[in-house]
Amino acid sequence: MALDLSLYDKVFENRVRLQVMSILVANDEYDFNSLKELLEVTDGNLASNLKTLEKEGYITVEKRFIDRKPNTRYRRTEQGKKAFENHLTALESLIRQQGR
Repeated sequence: MALDLSLYDKVFENRVRLQVMSILVANDEYDFNSLKELLEVTDGNLASNLKTLEKEGYITVEKRFIDRKPNTRYRRTEQGKKAFENHLTALESLIRQQGR
């Protein structure tokens, strides 16, 4: 039986992007500092990976001020949720195939 990886998404090969999407699928939104702390990554690393997810249309960004301090929040899009679910389906298929 041939292995079908058509649902596999190379965007999620990166650990940080995979973790960000896991967080945003499980939560309505998350802010930059909370993501940085949870994932234990640098500002630059997180920012570049968030930019990639935004360019793909997988997340949206909302910038606002809270008590005069900038606050950037992220949400997953429906497209991002579907891409993430498809990626997980492809990984599950790969794991089942390897177990045979």
